[in-house]
Amino acid sequence: DILKQEYGLDTHRTTLKSDIEVLQRAGYSIDERRSTQNQYRFIEREFEVAELKTIIDAVASSKFIAEGKSNELIKKLTSLAGSHKARELKRNVIVDGRGKIENKQILYIIDAINDAINQRKKISFQKIEYNIKKERILHAKEKFIQLNSPYSLVWDGDNYYVVGYSDKYQAIGSHRVDRIAACPCILDESAVPQPVGFDVSKYIKTTFRMYNAPRVEVELLCDNSVMDAIIDLFGPDVHTYAGDLQNFRVIEEIAVGKVFFNWIFGFEGKVRIKGPESVKKQYREMVMSAMNLL
Repeated sequence: DILKQEYGLDTHRTTLKSDIEVLQRAGYSIDERRSTQNQYRFIEREFEVAELKTIIDAVASSKFIAEGKSNELIKKLTSLAGSHKARELKRNVIVDGRGKIENKQILYIIDAINDAINQRKKISFQKIEYNIKKERILHAKEKFIQLNSPYSLVWDGDNYYVVGYSDKYQAIGSHRVDRIAACPCILDESAVPQPVGFDVSKYIKTTFRMYNAPRVEVELLCDNSVMDAIIDLFGPDVHTYAGDLQNFRVIEEIAVGKVFFNWIFGFEGKVRIKGPESVKKQYREMVMSAMNLL
């Protein structure tokens, strides 16, 4: 009646059925319930094809997901698009060649750590490393590690890390999740609360490649041309101050170690350490040590 009255279209009792079949052949998910009056229902998909493409690219490119698990996840994601749209999800993403990790339990390890964070419990686990033969073995020095209060899971530089407080070192540190041998044990003991004022986001920004090192308030003298790089690393809320016409200053609490010094060196003098003197001395000693090996 609506088609006739509002659109001037003549219809037959099979008109709707044939139109529905056309839509189904085109890839639309329409459920049919047969009765004295057939009922049709459009099943709206949870993800659009463009969204699935983006998720599949992320899974394919993620180093922390083992290759077999990656292929398995992509197959499941592709099925969400329906048989007619699946061919559109063939991707042509080039992974950078570093290779996938070998730890096939990674997703379960992440899940266990997340459970411990939610339950506010301590965890313990075994770490692995590579020997001279490139074999994965248990860490020689620390075969059993207890990490108090896992605060957060962090994805940085295509690796997952767990950030938390260590009783042994009496400090906040991080561990790469793919270097954990198996699912961590969630202990009955309650986790140590986060220190007052601790900001996980700021900790991540000022810890270079999540490398554990003593944290020191450092002042940097930066050429005006490197502001983009400073904001990319520390974020738009980085503490910057006027220097001179060619430079500005940055003052941040930073994890001072070799990764930080490598970052400084890469600017070829456009980022310099202004203070404190102890950090400048460490940097000089590292540079001189490298020169002596030439």
